[in-house]
Amino acid sequence: MTAQTRTDVLIVGAGPTGLTLGIDLARRGVDAVVVERGDALARGSRGKGLQPRTMEVYDDLGVLDEILAAGGPYPVGMLWTDGRRTGEFPMFDPAEDGEEDSRFTGPWMVPQWRNQEILRARLEQLGGSVAFGREPARIEQDETGVTAYFASGEPVRARYAVAADGGRSAVRRALGIKMTGELLDPNPTLVADVRIAGLERTFWHIFPPSGEGSEFLALCPLAGTEDFQLVARFPAGTDPDLSPEGIRELVADRTHLAAEDVTEVGWASDFRPRAALADRFREGRIFLAGDAAHVHSPAGGQGLNTSVQDAYNLGWKLSAVLSGRAPEALLDTYEEERRPIAAAMLGLSTAIHRGEARRGAKTRQLGLNYRDSSLSEETRPSAGALRAGDRVPDLTVDGVRLHDRLRGPDWTRLELAEGIFLVRPDGYVGWAGETEEGMEKYRVRIGL
Repeated sequence: MTAQTRTDVLIVGAGPTGLTLGIDLARRGVDAVVVERGDALARGSRGKGLQPRTMEVYDDLGVLDEILAAGGPYPVGMLWTDGRRTGEFPMFDPAEDGEEDSRFTGPWMVPQWRNQEILRARLEQLGGSVAFGREPARIEQDETGVTAYFASGEPVRARYAVAADGGRSAVRRALGIKMTGELLDPNPTLVADVRIAGLERTFWHIFPPSGEGSEFLALCPLAGTEDFQLVARFPAGTDPDLSPEGIRELVADRTHLAAEDVTEVGWASDFRPRAALADRFREGRIFLAGDAAHVHSPAGGQGLNTSVQDAYNLGWKLSAVLSGRAPEALLDTYEEERRPIAAAMLGLSTAIHRGEARRGAKTRQLGLNYRDSSLSEETRPSAGALRAGDRVPDLTVDGVRLHDRLRGPDWTRLELAEGIFLVRPDGYVGWAGETEEGMEKYRVRIGL
């Protein structure tokens, strides 16, 4: 780096959010710098479920084949009691015939560490990179840009910055943006990646509490690996033992397996489930995305997916403004569109955590829309099923899948039986009409 690195966009954090945004900007020719405070990509399976809408995003970003090869579908749950199998059940409600308009009908499991490896490889393929060991110490902004100072290394000057540095975001704290939310469970939860001998990998093994004062343990085979993800809940006030010995004793205590059956412990962490939403997603030229903006219970499988789609929403808008095609006001629509979505997904995750809702159609995120956005203009007196603000369904028209038509970083004009549509780069309808009357006015307003 030079005395002061200059770039268009500084992305703080190389998790799925930051890497997705880096890819989207790189394919648009936007100069961006991705920095990560750690010395390498984060370890651990963490968020392992990719919902159908995120799979569509990954398809557009050019990583779908690698994601499909690296993972697999979710297994059926298997209940155990006193060392005996006592019942099977689906972990997710299946999509009914005709319910979904996507080639992806359920979540796809890819451990987060592998997901991030694939995204990083795509970023590098497009000419980008990640600068590791770059921990933010201070961030300042003025009318023309943002300057970030780091614990080591030269500062970075950017026209815009994006905080994608997780739930404990240093950038968010520096900006003084509060998170509003609640602790969902005072009981700590341990999560670890382990290898276990003699346990069938075709099931997600659930070991319910065995008595008063005890807690559950679950072992999910991680698709594409030889590992299981271990999740275990502990009584409030407990500090889980994250050592390999402690995890082996835990498995032996709560299952029919012996301590020595746990042949390897690759990674372990603990957390207390909470739900929180940033009071705002923007402060001047700095944006919050992913866990820096919203923190979910992992029960619903919504956190990582909502985060990836934050980046997908913001990338094309930054590019349009930086190129001079669109007015700076376009960036105001990021918070306008994404904060209500994040709030809705937080509500869903919390309901699933509390057992008030199931993992069904809403968790697949295909029905989310921006109908109330100022970018959505519906001009038809009687709109059809597809309206301005809706995600374009992945239907086959004249032998061609619509999402194959939409692939790429540009707007697309579609003429279907029910109307004429201008489709945004992220696959949502911006403008809809019976004829092209009013389309040009919309183009001028948006900056096309």
